[in-house]
Amino acid sequence: MVTDAPQYRSVHVSMIYDPAEPQAVSFAFPSGREWTFPRALLETGLRVPVSVGDISVWPCGRVQAVVEFHTPDGVAVVQFDAKTLMRFLSHTYAVAAPAAAG
Repeated sequence: MVTDAPQYRSVHVSMIYDPAEPQAVSFAFPSGREWTFPRALLETGLRVPVSVGDISVWPCGRVQAVVEFHTPDGVAVVQFDAKTLMRFLSHTYAVAAPAAAG
């Protein structure tokens, strides 16, 4: 989580993919807040800045990516290792592929 606090700390974010909704992914935070958004938004945002509704994704240097979530109460900005997001996306396509072939 990107913050102006004096110490940096990790925040556990669960990345969720449900093959029943193959075009969507969800990110869940310890607070119980969950955002569901188009998988294509995450994929595109790893290459170029992109926004849809209350979510923005953009590359940050060569190895990081930023996902920004807007709510009426504020903004959460989370920085990820891009490889982690790419592995997650690869998993979503691997899980969805057998269903598409069937």
